[in-house]
Amino acid sequence: MKIATASLSRQGTRASNQDQTGETIGERSACFVVCDGIAGLPGGEMAAELARNSIISRFDGDKHLNAQHIRDYVQTANRTILSEQQAVQDYHRMGTTLVSLFIDRDYRLAYWAHAGDSRLYLFRRGWLWQVTTDHSLIQQMKDAGHQTENLNSNLLYLALGIENGGPEASYSDVVPVEDGDAFLLCTDGFWHGVSEEQMQQSLHMVNTPQEWLTLMQQIIQNNGEQEGNAQDNYTAIAVWMGSPQDTTLLHTLSDATQFLPCGTD
Repeated sequence: MKIATASLSRQGTRASNQDQTGETIGERSACFVVCDGIAGLPGGEMAAELARNSIISRFDGDKHLNAQHIRDYVQTANRTILSEQQAVQDYHRMGTTLVSLFIDRDYRLAYWAHAGDSRLYLFRRGWLWQVTTDHSLIQQMKDAGHQTENLNSNLLYLALGIENGGPEASYSDVVPVEDGDAFLLCTDGFWHGVSEEQMQQSLHMVNTPQEWLTLMQQIIQNNGEQEGNAQDNYTAIAVWMGSPQDTTLLHTLSDATQFLPCGTD
């Protein structure tokens, strides 16, 4: 199955960018990883890089997917971060979010793992699904039906590098992939800056993954300028299976004109 990809990572208004991306596309399978170092703690960028490198280096794209192997990749990444915490005192609390997507190109199957509040979205036949659930306190409160207006949205109860005696990540079932599916892996800085409706509508206006990310980046920048708030790092990978531009996308100038925010070139 043909795979087309694009990625972007921007610093925003932060002093540094703690996000990391990685991908490898082999003859039989493919792997995509996005990590976001936990803000406010030293070593976040290192934790994200360790996790990305650990998974990408172990993945073999010339073999078919094996769900247990993928679990092993993520567990090894987590142990690598925990080991570095012990080795470097300044980084004893470092951690990172993770969202990773694995595709079997021959059998047309997908599998993913995530920890924290970096997300995976699936766009199929013109519809959007957020297929991961954030490991955050605010999500727990929402699920329990509690008010969340004054809650810090950055509080995570699960991420790589958090040694809590529980699972290091959540894992999906193995699911079929359709021609025309489009996946989006992104950090919280990205999905905070562009709504799900904007993600979906912008997909209807483009012909390549790079065009899609570029359009969403314009929206994020425009929204940030209007709100006047400090802008987090924002990072994403777009993964297109087959030909989404033929099977799920709409191409009308009127739609684009109506959707683009004021002031967007």
